[in-house]
Amino acid sequence: MLRITVVESSKTAVTLRAEGRIMGPWVEELRTACNMHTVPDNVQLSLELGDISFADAAGIELLKELGNRGVGLIRTTPFLAAQLKERT
Repeated sequence: MLRITVVESSKTAVTLRAEGRIMGPWVEELRTACNMHTVPDNVQLSLELGDISFADAAGIELLKELGNRGVGLIRTTPFLAAQLKERT
């Protein structure tokens, strides 16, 4: 299960908090939520990941893609940070 909530929102920036697991169908759910908040307004998006307990390979790839698009990946757990670094 994955819960995505808006922590902060303005005309120029949005912070989302993701909690749970980024795997299976929740990978696309996270992608959709991120796209909703950045397209078409070019809003600066930050994604809090401190409450993510697991991400499968597809979840890690999505996070890398988001980071490459300029999404701020913040409050990343050490485990998740290692996974992101390992798959670069």
